[in-house]
Amino acid sequence: MAEKLKITLVKSPIGAVPKQKATVEALGLRKLNKTVEMPDNGAVRGMIQNVRHLVKVEEI
Repeated sequence: MAEKLKITLVKSPIGAVPKQKATVEALGLRKLNKTVEMPDNGAVRGMIQNVRHLVKVEEI
């Protein structure tokens, strides 16, 4: 596993299930094309898995 992950919101969560909206918010993504760096651990990977259709992930 990489040390950090670069996560970018590429699709709007407006029509998503409320749980997915909350997950996107918890990742720190509030606007389209916003990018955050998160540590690469199981918790973050699980959150990404739930919203994989809304985000783009790159290993740093």
